[in-house]
Amino acid sequence: MLAIVFDASQLGVSKIQNMPFYSKLGSIPHKRHTVFKKEDGGHHYEQLFGTEGFSGMSSLIYHVNRPTQVKAAGEVIDVSPKIADGKNLKSRLLKGFNVPATDDYLTSRIPVLVNNDCHISLAAPKKSLREYFYKNVDADEVLFIHKGTGTLRTMLGNLSFSYGDYLVIPRGIIYQIDFDTEDNRLFIVESFDPVYTPKRYRNHFGQLLEHSPFCERDLRTPEELETYDEEGDFLIKIKKEGVLHHFTYATHPFNVAGWDGYNFPYAFSIHDFEPITGRVHMPPPIHQTFETKSFVICSFVPRLYDYHPEAIPAPYHHSNIDSDEVLYYVDGDFMSRNDIEQGHITLHPAGIPHGPHPGAMERSIGQKETAELAVMVDTFRPLKVTQQALDIENPDYFKSWMPH
Repeated sequence: MLAIVFDASQLGVSKIQNMPFYSKLGSIPHKRHTVFKKEDGGHHYEQLFGTEGFSGMSSLIYHVNRPTQVKAAGEVIDVSPKIADGKNLKSRLLKGFNVPATDDYLTSRIPVLVNNDCHISLAAPKKSLREYFYKNVDADEVLFIHKGTGTLRTMLGNLSFSYGDYLVIPRGIIYQIDFDTEDNRLFIVESFDPVYTPKRYRNHFGQLLEHSPFCERDLRTPEELETYDEEGDFLIKIKKEGVLHHFTYATHPFNVAGWDGYNFPYAFSIHDFEPITGRVHMPPPIHQTFETKSFVICSFVPRLYDYHPEAIPAPYHHSNIDSDEVLYYVDGDFMSRNDIEQGHITLHPAGIPHGPHPGAMERSIGQKETAELAVMVDTFRPLKVTQQALDIENPDYFKSWMPH
């Protein structure tokens, strides 16, 4: 739901609240809702791609062919997460890299922690998504690229990606993905509320402020617009209310000649997040990268430790009273945890305190910097564990704070 001006010479900001960044790509008419002819004398077809009725973020899209030509409605598959029976209030550790690699992009996505606000999934797709197109109309998707490089191809243009990139894909975007190799690992958050940059980092016009850990120039917008004037049978798999619907369209979904507006996919690299530091340990909100009304996403990146002469760099013990805390470990030393590896996920649920593992606090004293890299999701409502998550769980993790 964020937009950036796609113009190499200037960056435009409007006076609309929330995410007031305008972008455009391709050919568009001078005025909206007016005749826009093709070179052969035919007409382009305008589509408002909008949210919250007519009051939210939107883009105007100009199609070569009408985007409504459905030839067939096919298979309907229930893909809703299967919740585990256990309701144990305990800390959990999931070994994310134990999720097997799978050829198909959609079937590779394994939900592990879910609630009514978001679904957190892991994926290890081996093949590019080329045989069909995908559209999630339930949720904005945030794809974190842990392993792999390639191109996100969408109806509004393409984004190249690599290790450490967040790909933010607003709901309703039709897309495919090209992977350069078969060794890919993704951490995926589906949000049933719009995904924004943190409000406290923006002024009342919406511009990111000087104390923000990133700014507009760090956000990458679609660069290459693929426009196909093709007829045939084009399969789009559409996810709605936990069901995957198969529709066959008569024209290529990437038939957009141009668009402009505020609603489109973008990319942001965790390596461009500039950490905020202090004399003593700073709380997790300084790492916040994205927000919704029901959860936040934070980025933990290499940074200097606290510089008070008696500072304890390790996080203090704290109680999760109002939120469940999920940490996805990407790379580095993970100073506050013992026996943590790449791809591990920890869940520290509301209701019980947690903190550094035995010995971690003592080890941190006197240390000057950390090389840790991790993604955190804090939800304001409890998360449920799926059946698939139990297959990759370390069942004894909740006892790991006992002294050896």
